[in-house]
This record gives sequence, C-alpha cells and structure tokens, in this order.
Amino acid sequence: MTNFNEALSDLRVLDLSRVLAGPWAGQLLADLGADVVKVERPDTGDDTRAWGPPWLEDADGRSSGQSAYYLSANRNKRSITIDIAHPEGQQLIRRLVKDADVVIENFKVDGLRQYQLDYESLSSINPRLVYCSVTGFGQTGPSAARAGYDFLIQGMGGLMSITGRPDGEDGAGPLKVGVALTDVMTGLYATVAVLSALAARNRTGRGQHIDVALLDVQIASLANQASNYLVGGTAPARMGNAHPNIVPYQDFPTADGYMIIAVGNDRQFASFCNVLGHSEWAEDQCFATNPARVKNRTRLVAWINRVTVERPTAEWVSLMEIAGVPCGPINTLDRVFDDPQVKARGMRMEMAHSVAGAVPLVANPIRMSETPVSYRRPPPTLGEHTFEVLQSWLSMGEEEIQALCELGVV
Repeated sequence: MTNFNEALSDLRVLDLSRVLAGPWAGQLLADLGADVVKVERPDTGDDTRAWGPPWLEDADGRSSGQSAYYLSANRNKRSITIDIAHPEGQQLIRRLVKDADVVIENFKVDGLRQYQLDYESLSSINPRLVYCSVTGFGQTGPSAARAGYDFLIQGMGGLMSITGRPDGEDGAGPLKVGVALTDVMTGLYATVAVLSALAARNRTGRGQHIDVALLDVQIASLANQASNYLVGGTAPARMGNAHPNIVPYQDFPTADGYMIIAVGNDRQFASFCNVLGHSEWAEDQCFATNPARVKNRTRLVAWINRVTVERPTAEWVSLMEIAGVPCGPINTLDRVFDDPQVKARGMRMEMAHSVAGAVPLVANPIRMSETPVSYRRPPPTLGEHTFEVLQSWLSMGEEEIQALCELGVV
C-alpha cells in the first residue's frame, strides 16, 4: 500500500545489481520510500550473501545464511529470484519493466544485451524507464570491458597514492581506505543521477540511460587533492593523517593515545595555542596564518607533539571543546556506537527479522521533516518475495508461478 508520507512512495525500482555500489543506490531509494525489488539468481543470489563471517544468527545461535556484508546494503527491498539466462526469465523481466520506473544493473558492458535486457531493448517497452548502469570503467573507452572492483579502483583512481604514511616513515606505503568507499560513493552518485533523470522525465515524459563508472567517481571524489594537482602541477604525496592545505589538521599523540585536531582558521589556531599554553605561537609570523603554517609545518607539528603528550585524550578534548577548537578521539567502532551523540541521533537501529528475530543495522543519515526515511522491511532472505511480487506487479496466479518454479525460472 502506498504511503504518501514517504518521498519516493510512487516509484517502482528493479534492482538487478549485486555486491555494493548498485545495491547501495537501491537501498537509498528504498529508504526514501520506493518499492525496490531485488532480482537475484536462484540458489545463490547476491554474491555478498556468502561474504562472511560474520553471519546473522538465529535465536539458537545458528547461522541464518545472511552475511553482515549483505545486510549492510539491502534493507527495505523485496527479493525475487529470476534466472535471466532462461528465455522465460528474460520475458519475466520485460513484463516487470512495463510498470517499473527505474532499473539498476551492474553487469559488464553489453552483458545484458545478449538477453535483450539492455537499455535500448527495455526502453522500447517502457520509454519512461530510467536505466542506471554501474560499471568499473564506464560504457565507453579502451577499458570499458574490464571488470572493476573497489580495491582496484582505489589504486587506479589515485586514492591510494594519497592514503598512507609518507615515504621514510615506519609503515610507509600506499593504503586503501578501510571501507569500500568508491563503491559507496558510486552508489550515492548513481542515486543522484536517478533522481535527476526522474525529475527530467517529469518535464519530458521520457526516461534515459545513466552511465556511472567507479573510476570516474573515484577521480571526482578526490576533490581538493585533484584540484591541487590540476592547479599546482605536482602530484600530491601520501601525508599520513596530515592535510595538504591546512595546519594543524591531523592526529597528535596524547598521554594515553591519540587525538585529532582540525584547525580550520587562524582564530581557531589562536585558541588552540592558548589551550596548549603557548599563545606566543599564534603571534609568531612563522605560524600566524595558515599559509605560513603550511610552509613551516614540520617545525610546528614537532612543537605541538611535545605538548600534547602531557595530558590524556579526554582531558584535551574537554579543554578544546570549551575553547571552540575542533578536536576528538580516534574511536573504535564499539566506542562509536556508544557515543552519546551517535545514540541521540539513532544511528544504530534494529528491525524485526523472520529468522534472527531482530537484525541490527546502521540507520540512514538523512533527516527530512515532511517525508522522513522509513524502515519497512529487513534485508530479505533469498527469493522471499517472489510470489508476492509476481502477484502484486503482474497479477500472476499461483499455478502460473508454480509452473515457473518447476522450470527453474524463479
């Protein structure tokens, strides 16, 4: 039943994607109210269902067969199994597309053309269809046919060249970010593109094909670092936790660990110096302005390090907060979810689950006053909604669905 308190309650989405980037976009659309049907391979489903441990456990402590990885990107969807290699399965997708608004897929370039499930084929059935293709390298160019994975793209797209300790330090070398950030960012860009295409459709009456590539997104996400290179002509180097354009903006040792200082302007720097007991640093022409601090970074950071080790992290954080200096600890995830602010924002939530009883999830960070995010369905078990979707979208009877089951189509 349509709930008009949800922003996208009038949208139907077929999510043919798997792993993370495509499913992330599908989950975001689903959180915003869209009816998202996740189309999966019979028997195996999304690759990430098997990407464990850890596994969600049932009430008796037995594995439910759903990995934590899969759970992170498939909330609010309905799962239907269809074998698209089977002609009857292809026909089933075409029937579903007639009433769909959006298709999300992340097959290799032209991977769906052999089944006549590519954009050209499906848009001839439904000219209003918004068809979003997510690939590693895009639909064009010499690398278009290559498979792309987040780790690979983090390396090829430059992110790892600026992530890690500088050469000459212990532990030096390129590092990937600790989460598949390229996939997540690609999912976000894909969602923006889908919503933009839908807005355009409201004016023109026609859908369109969206080409989103992990490599393109990774490069776009380099933001100021890419701009630093394009304007300055020098490729940025790895700087550990330091910032290329702002000082001090990094981690500093304390008496019991580390803290982060994120000074964004000269006024904050003066306050920072006062807390450290060295107000004279802010008056020194070598450090009074940010460009001067960047130039004399090595000397200033060494001085700060000698002071910050004198007090524990919590004490520094408290003092800096009073002074209006951005400062915080480096939390492990148990501390993240125990943080009072994180709790107040409800970033950890639970949903009822048919196998496990309840499943813990990270909440959607979007807060909307009139059409808030809703949590209607936990991440589905494989094929959980096959009968339901075929009946509600296509008005198929049980006998017809059962016949498809016997053929191995669903």
